[in-house]
Amino acid sequence: MNPRIPLSAPDITEAEIEAVTQVLRTNSLSLGPKLDEFESAFAGYHQMPQAIAVSSGTAALHLAIRALNLGPGDEIILPSFTFIAVANAVCFERATPVFADIDPIDLNMHPASVEAAITPRTRALIIVHTFGVPANMDALMALARRHNLAVIEDACEAIGATYNNQLVGTFGDIATFAFYPNKQITTGEGGMILCRDNQLAQRMRALRNQGRYPGNHWLQHQELGYNYRLSEIACALGIVQLTRLESILAQRATVAARYNSLLANIPDIECPPLQLPHRTISWFVYVVQLAETLPADTRDHVLRLLQNAGIGCGRYFAPIHQQPAYQHHPSTQTAHLPITESIAARTLALPFYNSLSSTDAAEVTQALMQAIDELNQ
Repeated sequence: MNPRIPLSAPDITEAEIEAVTQVLRTNSLSLGPKLDEFESAFAGYHQMPQAIAVSSGTAALHLAIRALNLGPGDEIILPSFTFIAVANAVCFERATPVFADIDPIDLNMHPASVEAAITPRTRALIIVHTFGVPANMDALMALARRHNLAVIEDACEAIGATYNNQLVGTFGDIATFAFYPNKQITTGEGGMILCRDNQLAQRMRALRNQGRYPGNHWLQHQELGYNYRLSEIACALGIVQLTRLESILAQRATVAARYNSLLANIPDIECPPLQLPHRTISWFVYVVQLAETLPADTRDHVLRLLQNAGIGCGRYFAPIHQQPAYQHHPSTQTAHLPITESIAARTLALPFYNSLSSTDAAEVTQALMQAIDELNQ
């Protein structure tokens, strides 16, 4: 059943529809001029030399790990409080995910937990900018340099966010982005990779296209590759969406501020911070935390009550190390993540998208208050 107020909704205008229609009137639906245009525009926005469009954020992460030759015996440190694709991409290459705990304020990997997790087998960090909030890049990059670790920035939720006035995705060796329909900008399905190294970029372009390098015949494959291509239709959509990014981010910031105002005086609810020092947030989702003093199952009861009222909401995030798919993974057995586990049990994502009206935001707030009151009776 579709909720009356959805958890997320893409923002598509007539300009995007016309751009897609124009592609459909051509005979170029893959590996055509829109791919080059989208990659060039994305690289230009970030002032990076190389951008590689791919079929998803997961594909972007996988190619980043593959291109850096990370594999069996290599440990990669990442948060458990994130989407499962981050750890899955590590496991695709038979490397070992090692989970670090998070900072209770920005919900990103805590540098002290990362440092404690480093061993002689550690080869890389995957720094996730969770919910569009930039991670502590000064501290994390310093750790990476000190221990000679590769850095993959997962900016899939954070396009346009900045740390010390520098766009996320421009700090590490490779950065990944995603354009699923719930993201700030969308291509339906799709992702992007940024990097500075031309050879890495060339390899990832080959890997996304079945291992074909420039000059190869269509049926000549120099290494094992994948079909991680992004269609011309998706690229056309992304080009227009990217031109609207700044206005989209402003709209989302307005919705977040509206929620904070409505929820400010409600007991047992902690709102996300609207500002953090040295950072600008790219609002991906709006996630509240329920008070630690409430019974342990309160969040799940509230979630069900809201869903029954026709309001979309979600658990953001269910920790990876507590997922059924990872119950028997060695990394789960050694994970000690008290902050992750405490916060993840209390987080609730509310409906959040560019066009969420003040009336709908007020209805969500009222329903949330009623749900908590009902459970407190």
